[in-house]
Amino acid sequence: MPNQPSPREILEILLPYLKTAGAYAQQIQTHISAQPDKDGKGDNFFASALSDADLSIQTMMEVVLLGLFPQVRFFGEEHEQTYNTKYFRATDLGSPGDYLVALDPIDGTQFYLDGHSNYQIILSVLNADDYEAAITVMPGEQTYYYALRGEGTFKGRLGQDLGECTPLQIPNPTMALCLGWQMGELVPYLSDRYRVFHTRADYSKTTQIPNFNGVLNGDLAGAVMARGQFIDGAALAFMAAEMGYIVTTLDGSEPPPLHRCRDYQRPGLLIAATPAIHQDLLQAVRLAQISEAI
Repeated sequence: MPNQPSPREILEILLPYLKTAGAYAQQIQTHISAQPDKDGKGDNFFASALSDADLSIQTMMEVVLLGLFPQVRFFGEEHEQTYNTKYFRATDLGSPGDYLVALDPIDGTQFYLDGHSNYQIILSVLNADDYEAAITVMPGEQTYYYALRGEGTFKGRLGQDLGECTPLQIPNPTMALCLGWQMGELVPYLSDRYRVFHTRADYSKTTQIPNFNGVLNGDLAGAVMARGQFIDGAALAFMAAEMGYIVTTLDGSEPPPLHRCRDYQRPGLLIAATPAIHQDLLQAVRLAQISEAI
């Protein structure tokens, strides 16, 4: 196995490039043109949205990684459409200590295309069992967050280095929840106690609603997703867990090790700021009879 840089070293060295990518995304947002849907269907416009920025940022970060860290594995969301996938040593999880760097070049592409500010660039460092690090850059809000395994989650302004960031603590998050595209059946069981944002029903091109990253800025006290993609949802869940939130599967169990997951995704996830909120989410899942089969 090639000599590996530490997860913190990876974040420190890549941070300036991620900031540049964020500045690029912000600069062209008002001029952006959408690419064809990723799957050609577009039934879930969140999953199918694709922009010039997605492709350009992934290409940029691939070039940086191949130049600086050719020894790491790499998996990017747009791996099927870029020129560089074939040059990486591997695109899947390796043995313990053989890190996989994962990238979502624009998470929240539909938010981005519609001019909202809560899109983000997410880069993660994955080990065989769990995340070692994750960073999300939010250029529209001039903020970034990062987490290191066992060390907590931190927040900084885009002008700050990692060492200048402060530990992230949210003592009083807004009592609101974000439910993923397939989780609308939970709404009746939660809307009496929470402001519920169901992405399929409540998304608006003109009025911004919280994205899943709202768990990091206090806009959300919890979230439910049908599955945790390695490149985005599961990475945000890792960051939430590092700041003290409760993260489980839909039945309340601990998320499985990454190497036991398929298709670069963990099963459905619950994220909750408190045990009471977690119990509410579990109860809603039970009452709606939602299973991991979604």
